[in-house]
Parts: sequence; C-alpha cells; structure tokens
Amino acid sequence: MTGSSANTEEYYKEKLAEQKRRVLELERNTKRTRERADALENELKVLKEGRAWQLSAPMRELYHRYANFVKKVKRYGSLRGVLKKLKSKLIERRVRLKHGSKGFPDADRISLERNTKFSKKIKFSILTPLYNTPEKYLKEMIESVQNQTYVNWELCLADGSDDEHSYVGDICREYGDSDSRVVYRKLPCNKGISENTNECLKLATGEYIGLFDHDDILHPSVLYEYMKRICDEDADYLYCDETTFKGDGTIDNMITMHFKPDFAIDNLRANNYICHFSVFKRELLDGTELFRSEFDGSQDHDMILRLTARAKRIVHVPKLLYYWRSHKGSTASDISAKSYAIDAAKGAVADHLTKAGFKNFEIISTRAFETIFRIKYEILGNPKVSILIPNKDHTEDLKRAVTSILEKSTYDNYEIIIIENNSETAEIEEYYSVLENDPRIRIVRYEGEFNFSKICNVGEEYATGEHIILLNNDTEVITVNWIEELLMYSQREDVGAVGAKLYYPDDTIQHAGIVIGLGAHRTAGHTHYRDARTILGYMGRLCYAQDVSAVTGACLMVKKSLYEEFYGLDENFEVSLNDVDFCLTLLQAGYLNVFTPFAELYHYESVSRGTDEDGENAARYDREARQFKKKWKEFIDAGDPYYNPNLSLDRSDFSLRY
Repeated sequence: MTGSSANTEEYYKEKLAEQKRRVLELERNTKRTRERADALENELKVLKEGRAWQLSAPMRELYHRYANFVKKVKRYGSLRGVLKKLKSKLIERRVRLKHGSKGFPDADRISLERNTKFSKKIKFSILTPLYNTPEKYLKEMIESVQNQTYVNWELCLADGSDDEHSYVGDICREYGDSDSRVVYRKLPCNKGISENTNECLKLATGEYIGLFDHDDILHPSVLYEYMKRICDEDADYLYCDETTFKGDGTIDNMITMHFKPDFAIDNLRANNYICHFSVFKRELLDGTELFRSEFDGSQDHDMILRLTARAKRIVHVPKLLYYWRSHKGSTASDISAKSYAIDAAKGAVADHLTKAGFKNFEIISTRAFETIFRIKYEILGNPKVSILIPNKDHTEDLKRAVTSILEKSTYDNYEIIIIENNSETAEIEEYYSVLENDPRIRIVRYEGEFNFSKICNVGEEYATGEHIILLNNDTEVITVNWIEELLMYSQREDVGAVGAKLYYPDDTIQHAGIVIGLGAHRTAGHTHYRDARTILGYMGRLCYAQDVSAVTGACLMVKKSLYEEFYGLDENFEVSLNDVDFCLTLLQAGYLNVFTPFAELYHYESVSRGTDEDGENAARYDREARQFKKKWKEFIDAGDPYYNPNLSLDRSDFSLRY
C-alpha cells in the first residue's frame, strides 16, 4: 500500500468515525426531545382533565372571541369598518340563495333551454382528471354534467386513482354504461394533474374544451349560457362567476362568492381571477399541450395566460355558474395545502411576461394571498416626467404638496409646473419667489375664470416631459417611489391613464379606482370609498395593480403624446368628471387605464374649491353630471366592464346588489 493510499484510507476512517459520532449525538438529542414532548403531553393531559381547565372553558372561549374581534377591528380600521363589513355580509346572506339551488331552472325553463335552436352546432368536451375522488363528490360531479340543459357534451374522465380507490373506476363505468357521453379511461399510473388532464384531452372530440375539477359542481344552465355567447358574440374563451361551498354540504352552504370583472390582463397577471369555469375553442391550443407539468399546482393559471393571449373574443358570463368545493386538502380551502402552487404561479406569470416582451421584472407575493402578486416592471430609460399642479391661493396646501414631492421622490428626472390661477394673497407670491430659485419648478400664470380642465390643458403646453402627472394641490406624497410605480405602467404602449391610491387624512380610502355608474348620480364613483387604509379589498383587490375604467385626476399619469392626441381634458367639464371623461376616451380608443395601490398619497379633498354638495357647486355638478350621462349613455347602460352587474351601484364596498 502506498503512502498516498494509506493517507486516503485514514482520512475516510476519520470521516466515518465523525459521522458515527454525529449520528449517535443526533439519536441522543432525538430521544431527549421525545421524552420532553411526552412529558409535556402528559402535563397537558393532566391540565385538561383538571377541574380548573374545565371551569375556565367559558373564559377561554370569551378570550378567543375578544381576540378575533380585536383582529377584525384592526383589519377594518375601526369599529365602524367592522359594522360596515357586517352589513355587507348581511346583504350577501339575503341574496345568496338566489345564486344557489333556488336559482336552478324549473321544469318550464329546462324545457325552454333544451329546445332552443342555436345557429351553430357545438360539442363541449369537459375534461376532468380523477384521483382518489370521494364517492359522494364523484357522483355529484358527474350528475351536475348530466343535468345540463344543453345536451351536446361529453365528459372525459382520466383516472389516476390507486388500487385502494378502485371504486372510482366502477362508478365511472356504471355511469358510462347508461350514458355514452360519459367517457372513461383508467390510467396505468397517476401522472399528476397536468398529465392526467392532458390524457383527458386525448379522449375529447368536441370543438370547445371545458375544465372541470373532480369534486366540484356545475350549474345546470352553464353550457346553455356559454352556447348563447358563442353564437351571439363568437366567443372563443369563456368564464363565469363562481362560489366556494363547504365540502360535505350542499352548494347552498356557500363560503365566498366571487363576482368577477370582464377580461382584464393586469388583474390576470397579478391574480388568477378567471379560474373557473374556463371553456375555450379547441383551436386555441394550436398543437400545444393543454397543461404543462412544470407548472403543476398553477397549471390553470399558466393555461389561462397562454390561451387568452391567443383568443380573439374573451367573454365573461356574469352569472354564478360554478360551485367550487372547499374541503381539507383542496386549494379552495387553503393554498398552503399545496404550497408548491405558489412557486408554480410565479413561474407561470414570469413565463407569460417574458413572452410578452417584458424583462427584469419582479413578482412578489402580497399580504392578501401568496398567489396574489405585486409585479414590479423595469423602468425603461430615464424619461422626464412633468408634474402639473393647478393652484389658487392655499399657500400651505401647495407647500405641503411641493415639499413632499421634493423631499420624498426617489425618481429624479421630473419638473413641477404650477399653474397659477388668480390668487389674491401676497403670501402665495412670496412662496412663488422662493420656488422660482429651484430649476425643477416653473410658475405658469393663467388669468381666465376657474376651469380645472382649461388650467390643466394650459399647463400641459409648457410641459417638456414624455409623461405628465395631473396632481391636485391638496395632495401629499406618501410612497417615495410613487413616480416609478406610475411610470412602470404609463410607459407601456397599451396603457392610457394610471392612477394612485389616495387617502383622507384619517387614513380612510378616497380613491382606489373608479366605477362608471356607481353612486347616487349614476355617473361615476370611487370603490372602497371611506374604507380603512388597512383592508385587503374585495377579493384582495387593494393589493395588486388592476385595469379599471377610470382613475381620478387628483393624481393621474399619462403620456404627453396621448394627452395631446386626445386634446387633453374636455373643457366643457369645468370641474367634475373631466378626468373620468378623459379616461373613457382613452378606453374607447383601445387603451387600458390602470389603478395601482403601490403609489400612495394623502388627498385633502375639496380644500381648494369646496365640496359638490351645496349651493352653486351642487348645481354645477348636477349640470356636468347630466352632460356626462348624455355623452356616455351607451357605456353607462352597458355597465362598467371592470365591475360586475351582481354588485351594488349604491355602495362602494362591492356589496351585492339587493
């Protein structure tokens, strides 16, 4: 044996001995831990069997209730916020039944729907991968398809269940023997949800494909409703509203109802809000796989992003037609039951964004949910931003706004243009004399009568930036990177206006996106108005950037080129609704308007000009409201595409229509 070999052998002997010592130490530590755990378990058992523990049960229950109440108060900002939420829940409880089994078609309606003659002949192939499905859930799932009022369908079942759940195959074959539309195949092994679904697709012969989970339930009219939209609107991708219900209960045991907006790409990138019941034209697959196994756990989000990118006509049916069963281990119950879904969802969104041409983006889970994302886009270049601030007197308000921009903004390539409109105090002129020493600030004087639209349009003529921000003088910057957060959307070719999240000084929400038709005047209203700053919003909507019909002009960014192309703000709207009108003009031209909750400011609303609730201001608002409703009548009548007709237009908190 050479010296080198001997040294090597000695080295490995030492390593082996060291490993044995570690194993022995680990075993001793494990034994001590077990003994300690056993001792603690015995102590806990004795404690729970003791009379003191039993007598204290009511106090513990009271404490837990108190702790939960405090948690809710913190979440909703105040006791008022909790009461507001409770009122919304009461409305939901009253309305809920009409969206459950009581909303199913009666005999006459079933006959009408089954005898409807459509202009197209379409077969739906519903794909359902099976894996150890509980007998009750399996039967309810199959029968909900058999109960469809539209009868040209097939249910494609690919079964990856293990030998202990052989009854799954027995049940499916029994249904198939009596109904040839139920097509079943036993897989040699479980390949995971993506591959199992792809196996379902091999069985499909229909022109449209639907995706259906093995433990969920369909509304009897869902295929009928989809068929109408396919024939009337040439829809090639369809989805509906949905609810989760308690596992072993009926569909009327609802937990959460989700009433969705029409197609909104920024919402979808941040959150798979489309989810169920996705049905699409088979041609959209274009020879690709339906599900990709690398995105197991979020395979549906990946698929929806890919297919909607190819679709020509995406249609949302605003009816609750899908019932998602929530039980132990289901994603509907708890995303942590499938924690890998979080990474898969991020991967799916990243793949989509890359193919859409985005680079150097960041995808971050939010406080709403692990699979609801904040997407940080790369700022391209260093474009100049012009901040336009109309002002008349109100020196302290203007100081607060300008100081917050100068001291907090991390983006440095900007200019501030103050459009002075007939101030009457010497104090404001003194402040202007100070500001004029700053090369980033210019004072533009407009001596005409007050017209907010005209003032902004005059200021824009002096702007030298590629993007402009309309900013009220009664605002105050909170988020240091507020310009970047707005700019990352404004720089996109498909985006028109971008709006920020604004708060009143008491930390309640003033602006979080605008819904057309919301409010007493049925013109436009702010969602989540006066809700606590801390709330997550309807289905987590205050935690991600989203497409909306309009944003407030109190803080609005838009490309200077677009502002000029569409002639800025309509000066016929002197004070109110000019921002909404401008946003709708952009929307009508094919641009997206985006609200982002990650650019935050305080808004001391109406400090400058008073409220619209009294006197001449109220009369002026009524006049402008009438003008707005006349100009945008068709849009208002059709309903805001980013809202839902099942939601109330009388409340701003996404309460159900009652």
